[in-house]
Amino acid sequence: MGKGFALLILFIAAVLEAGGDALVRTGLHSSTLAKRVEFILLGGIVLLSYGLVVNLPNWDFGRLLGIYVTLFFLVAQLINYFGFGQKPGLPILVGGALIVGGGLVISFWRS
Repeated sequence: MGKGFALLILFIAAVLEAGGDALVRTGLHSSTLAKRVEFILLGGIVLLSYGLVVNLPNWDFGRLLGIYVTLFFLVAQLINYFGFGQKPGLPILVGGALIVGGGLVISFWRS
């Protein structure tokens, strides 16, 4: 599997995981029972899709974890900002820089 394809799969997985979580969160805070059930079930389907996407390829997921965690953090922050209207504060930005830095170390440091 090429690096570009692996990166695309990891990005899709991050979108599905963060998006599924956002749908469940929306469901938990919805005002009607029907909306709660709808969003939670949809979130469950999206999270199941994440599990399939990330586990179907025959790869060393642990080795790719640094890239995945970084992508997940970035996608989650975008969803939080655009979906829930919450701007990241300084602690999130500093912690996020550490996450991105850690992802780069895990991904590119060869012993």
